[in-house]
Amino acid sequence: MSPNNKTKTLLREASHQVIAGGSAGLVEICLMHPLDVVKTRFQLQRGTSDPNSYRSLGHCFSTIFRNEGVYGFYKGILPPILAETPKRAVKFLTFEQYKKALSFTSMSPGLALSVAGLGSGLTEALVVNPFEVVKVSLQANRDSFKEQPSTFGQARRIIQEDGFGLRGLNKGLTSTLGRHGIFNMIYFGFYFNVKDAIPASQDPRLEFLRKFAIGLTSGTISSCVNIPFDVAKSRIQGPQPVPGEIKYRSCFQSMALVYHEEGYLALYKGLVPKIMRLGPGGAVMLLVYEYVSGWLQKHW
Repeated sequence: MSPNNKTKTLLREASHQVIAGGSAGLVEICLMHPLDVVKTRFQLQRGTSDPNSYRSLGHCFSTIFRNEGVYGFYKGILPPILAETPKRAVKFLTFEQYKKALSFTSMSPGLALSVAGLGSGLTEALVVNPFEVVKVSLQANRDSFKEQPSTFGQARRIIQEDGFGLRGLNKGLTSTLGRHGIFNMIYFGFYFNVKDAIPASQDPRLEFLRKFAIGLTSGTISSCVNIPFDVAKSRIQGPQPVPGEIKYRSCFQSMALVYHEEGYLALYKGLVPKIMRLGPGGAVMLLVYEYVSGWLQKHW
C-alpha cells in the first residue's frame, strides 16, 4: 500500500470513529440527561441537615418538576451536548488507537482492552472537565429554568471570578480523571471481553439483545465502582457550603471529608439515578457506536 493510500485509510478510519462516537454520545445524552440532573442534586446534598434535602428519588423528580418545570430536568444540557462530539470522539478514537498500540506489546488481549479503556478515559477527562464544571454549576441552581443564567453566561462568570485553572474552569480535574479513567477501564474491558466470550446469534433481534445486556451490565458495574470519584467531583465543582470558603479542595480530601462527616454511604449518593442513566445509557452508546461504525464501513 502506497503512503498516500495508507494515509487515506487511516483518515477514513479516524473519521468513522469520530462520527460514530459523536452520534453515540449525542443520542445517549439526549435520552438520559434528566437522570444526570437528579444524580448531581443528590450528590450535592450534605446530609439530612441540608434544608433542601430530597427524601427519595420520587420526591426529587416531583420537586424539580413542581418548582422548576419540565425544563428543570434539562438544566446544564448544553455543555454536554457541545462536548459530546469531541468527548465521545476522543473516547472511541483514542480507545481504538491505544488498543492498536497495545497489540504490539506482550500484554494479554483482555488486559490490553482494559488498559486501552483506562487511557481513553483519562484522555477524555482532560477534554470534558471544563464542560463538567459549567454543567454542575447549572444543575445545582434550583431557580426556575427562566431565571437561571445561560450556559455561556455561567462559563463567563466562572472564568471572570476564578480563571481557567484548577480553581476555575478546570477545578475537580483529578476527580474527573479518576471518574472517567476507572469507568472506561471497566466499561470497555468488560464489554469487549464478555462480548467475545459469548457466542453471537444469527437472529438480529437476539444479537441486539445480547449486546444490549452486556452493555447494560458493563455500564452498571462501571458506575458502581467509580461513583466515589463522581461524588467528590460534584462537591468540588458545585457550590461550597459557605460562600467564599472552599471546603472541598481536592479529590481524596473531599472523599475523606464526606466519609468523616456523612458516613461511607454518602460516597455512593446518586448511585440509583447514575445506574438508571449509565446502565442503559452505556448500552445505548456502545450499540449506536457499533451500528453507525458498521454502516459507515459499508457505505463510506
